[in-house]
Amino acid sequence: MKKMIFTLTLIVSMLGAISAQNSKQAIGIRFGYGAELSYQNSLSKANRIELDLGLNYGGVGLSGIYQWVWNLPSISKNLNWYAGAGANLGMYNSSVGIGILGQIGVEYHFAKLPIMVSLDYRPGFYVLPSVDGSYDGICLSVRYKF
Repeated sequence: MKKMIFTLTLIVSMLGAISAQNSKQAIGIRFGYGAELSYQNSLSKANRIELDLGLNYGGVGLSGIYQWVWNLPSISKNLNWYAGAGANLGMYNSSVGIGILGQIGVEYHFAKLPIMVSLDYRPGFYVLPSVDGSYDGICLSVRYKF
């Protein structure tokens, strides 16, 4: 975990030095049942892709989600909500599984800092039987925008 945090800090420092703050990408950590290194890339003003690589409960997982993003200007111009669908590849207890997942959440972009925080719910279901069952969870993310 310490190596992951150090690596993330190093990456964020390098990217901050070479890029503008109003870019369309973000990198950070997603906390929930474990920890995930999280990357977001905007495709348009209302769509993006999120990729997460994580360690949790005796395994590793890679998730990719296509998300739709909507502003909530009546509450705050810095607040958005989003929903998406995607896939997961996981290896747990020497078993490999491929799953489908959904995601819904809310995010806040700080006005004077290149930081955003989000809270989301992500249910999923493994479609390959080598890893049994479904999963879900609420996670908190902190990302650096570049």
